[in-house]
Amino acid sequence: MIHTSFLSHDRFKFLWVALGLGFLSGLLYIFHDPKEPPNGGTWLGYGLGTVGAVLILWLTYLGRRKRNFLKGSGTVKGWVSAHVYLGAALLIVGTLHTGFQFGWNIHTLAYLLMCIVIFSGFYGIYAYTALPSARNDLKGSQTLEEIFVQVEDRDIQILKLVEGVSSEVGSAIKSALDRTVIGGGYREQLFGVDKSLAMINGRLLSNSGQAAILDYLIETLNKERGEARERLGQLMNALAERKKLLDIIRNDIKAQARTSAWLLVHVPVTFGLIASLIAHVVSVFVYW
Repeated sequence: MIHTSFLSHDRFKFLWVALGLGFLSGLLYIFHDPKEPPNGGTWLGYGLGTVGAVLILWLTYLGRRKRNFLKGSGTVKGWVSAHVYLGAALLIVGTLHTGFQFGWNIHTLAYLLMCIVIFSGFYGIYAYTALPSARNDLKGSQTLEEIFVQVEDRDIQILKLVEGVSSEVGSAIKSALDRTVIGGGYREQLFGVDKSLAMINGRLLSNSGQAAILDYLIETLNKERGEARERLGQLMNALAERKKLLDIIRNDIKAQARTSAWLLVHVPVTFGLIASLIAHVVSVFVYW
């Protein structure tokens, strides 16, 4: 697991490199006095563009390299630290390269794709630093497998309690257990969508968050007295405990999906950036 220590790797070595690069680029831009408005076609524009292109290609290589850190020199924390800080510096270099001249062309497209890659990377930093801690806080000292086992135990307990209630109530509860959905497709995982259902009074209802079956039991509980009421109360407690466990599981799955979601943007757009960068460079040499 990657922890926050990659940000302070080697006494913030790559942070200082990035700050130095950003400061030097800004200084050159301030004192640069072209005869035309600042743009990528001045000597400074070409220089910053070259630096930016080299950074893009190198950072792309680092993205691959940090997944194979056992081969060759360096550590995964070092590679990730360089990737993060130099990626942030690229935002400054790339922006100054444009001279803040934008239009409906391949050059602006390359810049926009670069920004998407960089900002999705910023989200990746958050995902890899904050979300794992949130998942641990959610589960405590338990593993996800242990929580699933507890859900199974609650199911067994509920099925035993069902034997003492009416067939109508028992059928609704069994339906809620059988039609409980955990996870689902990637969209459901990413947004924590609960597609659980329950057949209650002959109607198939959404049981998201186990709300439908619990509401049904509350309504039924108010009509019962004596031992039946007590048994329904036990069932409600067991179902409420089961709901809490299911909430933990779903939130953990959601956090896990969001930890990797940024890569679905970061990686494909990186390839788009490289393609647009090539087109950008070729068009500059052909038409300029």
